[in-house]
Amino acid sequence: MPDPRFTRPWHGVPREAIDWHPTVDEDACIGCGTCVTGCNRLVYRFDFARKKAVVVDPLNCMVACVTCMNTCPTHAISFPPLETVIALESRAEVHHAIEDDLLARREQLAWSEALPHPDRIVSLRVEKIETPNADTRIVTLVPQAEEDCLCQFTAGQYLEIFAPDQRWMSRAYSIGNAPRADGRVELQLRRAPAGRFTTWAFESLAIGQVLRARGPLGQFTVRSPLERPLLFIAGGSGFAPIGAMIEQQLALSRQRNIAFYWGIGHPRDLYELERIAGWRHSDAAVSCTLAIADLAPDFAPPEGCALFHGQVDEAVRKSERELGSRDAYVAGPPAMMGPVMKALAARGIARERIYSDAYHA
Repeated sequence: MPDPRFTRPWHGVPREAIDWHPTVDEDACIGCGTCVTGCNRLVYRFDFARKKAVVVDPLNCMVACVTCMNTCPTHAISFPPLETVIALESRAEVHHAIEDDLLARREQLAWSEALPHPDRIVSLRVEKIETPNADTRIVTLVPQAEEDCLCQFTAGQYLEIFAPDQRWMSRAYSIGNAPRADGRVELQLRRAPAGRFTTWAFESLAIGQVLRARGPLGQFTVRSPLERPLLFIAGGSGFAPIGAMIEQQLALSRQRNIAFYWGIGHPRDLYELERIAGWRHSDAAVSCTLAIADLAPDFAPPEGCALFHGQVDEAVRKSERELGSRDAYVAGPPAMMGPVMKALAARGIARERIYSDAYHA
């Protein structure tokens, strides 16, 4: 019988709705009992007559735990793909359940020895809000005072934004422009279904409002020497840090050899086509590929941009362009990262030459 202590909902998702449990290959199982005795949730029982491990209560299994698989000496145990869990984590209700649990148990879970945060709190005023499509907002923020200037940030970093008068936690967004002398920054906000921050940003954020922010944060910055060709891959609004990094590199060298891939679901999500066209006109060394999952037959890309009907990892894998000598910079949703990493490995790019940054919707 499944144990009620172990079968409670996982971050709001009923345990029986989650396909996560071990499977034993009896031909490979040698009956050592390591999995049976090592699992304190009693997922297994031991068949003493046949000397085999048997999965009896699969719902007792902790979601994403693979300890028994890792300790099986004959690799007789398998699990569903980890993408099963990653897909759940991308759901707004799961993210919110985790956030609510953290806040509710703050006294229990907060690290009392927390180090002082090295980044400063600044005040930024909303100067402009653009809505290139129904699901995207580009918000321009200006420093409230001279000491709030973010003039020294590096393209690819992000800001932690505190929504005023909200009980949920802050959110981090990549800065979508190369550094400017006046400290202005752009945030590119993509509407997340049922997302708390983006719902507030689309319904309540207004010009003139002053926001508290912490930053700049993050190490997702260009680290390659100027002579090395670069590969930039963006998924969805992962375009924000990628676009900023490309502009930064073009400012350093107009002859920088850059290959750029942007994967999106539908042509209406391409909210920066004029900006991409500007790169192409200013520097012939920038090549562009737009990977569109739901490609409309009448869509016309910017001059010089190639079109690929499908996912961005497929576009990278099937590209005829030379990619193996490049350093790769990748930004997008977590579910995109695994397939893209595999595609880059297939193209001969070593893991130490891949720099990645994932955001959560």
